[in-house]
Formats: sequence, C-alpha cells, structure tokens
Amino acid sequence: MQPAAPPKPWYRILYVQVIIGVVLGVALGYAAPDTGKALEPLGKGFINLVKMLIAPIIFCTVVHGIASMGDLKKLGRVGGKTLLYFEIVSTIALFVGLIVVNVLQPGAGFESALHGDTAKVQTFVAQSHERSTAKFLLDIIPTTYLGAFTSDNLLQVLLVSVLTAFAISALGDKGRPVLDVIDHASRVFFGILNIVIKAAPIGAFGAMAYTVGTFGLGSLGSLAKLMVGFYLTAAFFVIVVLGFIARISGFSIFRFLAYIKDELLLVIGTSSSETALPGMITKMKRLGCADSTVGLVIPTGYSFNLDGTNIYMTMAAIFLAQATHTPMTLSQQLWLLAIAMITSKGASGVTGAGFITLAATLQAVPGIPIESLAILVGIDRFMSECRAITNLIGNGVATVVISRWEKEITPAQLQANLRSIPAPAPDVPAV
Repeated sequence: MQPAAPPKPWYRILYVQVIIGVVLGVALGYAAPDTGKALEPLGKGFINLVKMLIAPIIFCTVVHGIASMGDLKKLGRVGGKTLLYFEIVSTIALFVGLIVVNVLQPGAGFESALHGDTAKVQTFVAQSHERSTAKFLLDIIPTTYLGAFTSDNLLQVLLVSVLTAFAISALGDKGRPVLDVIDHASRVFFGILNIVIKAAPIGAFGAMAYTVGTFGLGSLGSLAKLMVGFYLTAAFFVIVVLGFIARISGFSIFRFLAYIKDELLLVIGTSSSETALPGMITKMKRLGCADSTVGLVIPTGYSFNLDGTNIYMTMAAIFLAQATHTPMTLSQQLWLLAIAMITSKGASGVTGAGFITLAATLQAVPGIPIESLAILVGIDRFMSECRAITNLIGNGVATVVISRWEKEITPAQLQANLRSIPAPAPDVPAV
C-alpha cells in the first residue's frame, strides 16, 4: 500500500490561484483602467482555449454514455424525466424572477431610460431577429457532420452525438471497436483540458481587470438595485428551491456547493459556465452518477435548464418596462413569461448569451422599447457571472436528482461521496 500523497501547498491549489487572480484583476482594473482594458485578451484567450474542447468532449461523453448503455429504452425514460424536470424547474425560476421584480420595483423612478451604448445594443437586436422558432429548430441541424463541431450551437453537437450513439449501438459487437476509439479520444481531450485549466488564474485575472477597467466600480450606479435584487433572487432560488429539491433527493445543497467549489470559482473568474462543463462531467461521475445519465443531463441542461438566465430575463424585462414607464398588466407579464420560456431554450453558457435571449424576448413583447436595452449593457458583464453560476448549480443538481430517480446511487452513498474531499483529477481522467 503506497503512502498517501502529501497535501499541496495552499498557493498551488487551483481555486486559491483563481481567487488571487480575480482579486488582483479587480485591483488593477480599478487602479489602472487603461492597463486593465489592455488585458482583455488574457480572459478571452482562456475562454477560447476551453471552448475549443467543449464540442469534442461533449461528443465523446454523450456517444460513450448512450452507446455503452445496454437498454436503449432507458434513454427514452431518462430523457423524458430529464425534460420534465427541466421544464418544471425552469418555469419556477421564471415565476420567482417575475414575483421579485414586481415586489422590488427596481426600475421605478429611473430617468435616463434610453441612454447607453446604443451601437452595441443594435448588434444584440440584429442577432435576436434571427431567433425565430423555425430558425431555432433548423439551426439544430448542421449543414455537414463536421460542421456541428465548428459552430457555436451546442445543440448541433448533441444531435450528431445522439445519432452517432444510436448508430454504434445498432451495430452491436461490430460497433465496439468504434466505441473504444471514442473512449480513448475522450481521455486525450480530458488530458488536454488538464493542461489548459492550469491557465485559469491568468484568464480570471485578465477578465476581471478588463471588466473593472472598462466599466469601473461606479458603473453600477442607479442599476445597483436591480443587480443586488438579481443576486439575492438567484441565491434564494439556489438555497430554497434547489435546496428543497436536493433535500427530498437525499443530499444537502450546501455540501453539494462545497463539492463543486472549484467549478464555481472558475465560473466566477470567466463568467461562462461552459468553462466548467468538463469539470462538472468528471465530478458528477465521481459522485456516483452513471455515465449515461451524466452524458445526457449535463450537456442537455446547458441548453434547456438555464435557471439563472430565466431569472435574469424576467427581472430585466420587467425592469426595462418600469424604467421606460411602460405599464404591463398581469396578463401581459404572464405572456412575457411564456415567450421567455421559448426564447431561453438553446441559449448556451457563453458570456452574453443571456443578453441576446433578452433581446429576442423583448422583440416578441410589444410596448417595451427595444432601445432600452442600452441601459443594461454596462452591467451585463457583472450579471452574467451570477447567471452562469446559477445555471451551473442547477444542472449539477438536476444530474444528481435524475440519478436518484434512476436508483443509480443511494442516499447513503451520495452523502458519503459529498462528505469526502474530491481527489485531484488525474492527468488522464477515466470516462
């Protein structure tokens, strides 16, 4: 029996390095704004490094998870439960945001309703024009097989992955060599990720320096009430709503948050939940969830279970109605909620996606001036962090809940795994 490896010094722990990077980035952006703005490539570069691995990792995970599952009927059962869970929880998130924004009235008395970066808003509006239902459905289908991996649409990768998994499964024993190749490829991509992830502190440093240097600490201004209200609402949703779901599923939400703290800190530094997706896949498998469940729930949740984005959309839309003195009846607000349920689908974890879906929602709701989006541009970067964190937690909880429904793990096993400190990821994680 080999002796246990000595613990790492605190300064070599990744999440400690990320915290240091965030703090230094904020300080530099505040003290030297021009220098902070110049460091934007550090944050963008790190996110791009991680994003280049998202499509192949998702493909390998989904294909291996589905094709290696003996009973394909289980996929239909698990898929049905997953979509039902997503719709219920997403609707609750929309209603929570709607109730809070009406109680707080953060937009009441707002004067400079149409001041802001109108040029930047027009970019978002142009993208929102393209998000019709028909185009959304057609965009799920890539023009070529390999084209799915070069697009920014995660749903295309999921479609190709599911079709490939079914094809390999239909081959029976003849498909085993192909599945083994995908298994080995997955190990390679996770190995690359382990190398890239070491740059997370640098990426977080650059991203935060640019944000504070560009917008400044005082950029929140009169929007502070909306921002604080959104953060508190998201915290309420995580602790109360997701906490209740976790409790009836046999685990503590606080222990779960401690278990995924590395991924949460990574999201804080980058404002993108996609950067933590590969780590979440590994953590959920280590927790005891089946490969097939993880491969189905986590990637699908990134398009259909965006709790933080849903809360943001309803709060931001009603805020703009209040700020522009656009009265909305209860029926109109419920219609806005129904529209948001559709437009929020397919929004990925990339920074800014929530703003695009908000623009798409406002386009479908008459009355609220679309130009009013300009007043949110300055703080969207700060809001995106909370959106991404809430989305990440929601998808993690969903994975555990579905695994519990499928009796893949007992409450005792789950609690024991959550209490244990996760071991550092190996150089080439098992999949």
